[in-house]
Amino acid sequence: MLIPCLAAILVSQSTSFSAQTGPQNQDRDVYPGETHLSNLHQLTFSGQNAEAYWNKRGTELTYQTHQPDWPDEQIVRMRVDGTHKELVSTGLGRCTCSYFTPDNKWIYFSSTHAVNTGAQPKLDMSKGYVWMINPQYSMYRRPTKGGELQTVLNKPGYIAETTIAPSGKYMAFTTNWDGNIDIYRSNLDGGDLEPLVTQEGYNGGPFISWDSKKIVYRRSDFASQKDIDDFHELLKQNLVRPLKMEIWIMDADGSNKRQITHLDCASFAPFMHPDGKRIIFCSNYGDPRGAQFGLFMINTDGTHLERVTQKADFDGFPMFTADGKKLAFVSTRYAANPHDTNIFVADWKD
Repeated sequence: MLIPCLAAILVSQSTSFSAQTGPQNQDRDVYPGETHLSNLHQLTFSGQNAEAYWNKRGTELTYQTHQPDWPDEQIVRMRVDGTHKELVSTGLGRCTCSYFTPDNKWIYFSSTHAVNTGAQPKLDMSKGYVWMINPQYSMYRRPTKGGELQTVLNKPGYIAETTIAPSGKYMAFTTNWDGNIDIYRSNLDGGDLEPLVTQEGYNGGPFISWDSKKIVYRRSDFASQKDIDDFHELLKQNLVRPLKMEIWIMDADGSNKRQITHLDCASFAPFMHPDGKRIIFCSNYGDPRGAQFGLFMINTDGTHLERVTQKADFDGFPMFTADGKKLAFVSTRYAANPHDTNIFVADWKD
């Protein structure tokens, strides 16, 4: 439910986005060894920009960004050349995980604005490296041609990490509704809720393949009872410790689950190549400190692990266009300020 005193603000959509500095786009050199990438373009130039995901036609991206004029991350859309940046969310609260519908009529995302118009609370890092499973998120959608924000799901608890099947028949997302971190699917109106992954542990970040038949996701398993107890104690505080996550795959109905990676590190944000035979993902594999994240690719049978990006402190959130010709990803490379993360698009070469 929208807060009544904010209703007039929340139903209006900004038509421009001027908070971000820098050019619309800039040609960049790929790093040595990045043989799969060419014609690299940087599309954002300041702040923290992440999770840039394509529309089905490969003409636009929707992403989240944190800029000085906003309390926390907001949702913005832009064209593939970085032009026509437009605010999609309300400018209030914290937003995440935006995705186009395949007919390009809607952008879905999660936001806290209805219950908290300010920033997400700071994390208590005395507990170690943790992520927040923010229970204030609800799921919304905005028409791409402008119009009122609509609530899709506001069931109490965490609702985020949404991706939409290119067939338009269902979406998948992550919740903590059942005392665990699980993956659900539903219709695009939020109806016919169905759990897909309920194994004890952290199951999240589902991405649906371009043929809508498979879902790849990340999962944290447990090595001991102490790990189980630690997981549930943190979850009571709406926290999770994402230090070891592996990449998994399943059919769209939740059947035939199987583990793809066995890297014993933090791997996440998997996306299937349109050929259905390979998965690209982000991981800190190979870094003894666990601080450097790069893009890796692996076959769906778990063979032929290959590093795709090099050197940057962080390369992540990869997504191929439906034809497999372009890759969008987020990187700290060429950052103008410490901790900046920006969006890049490259041609993909096999």
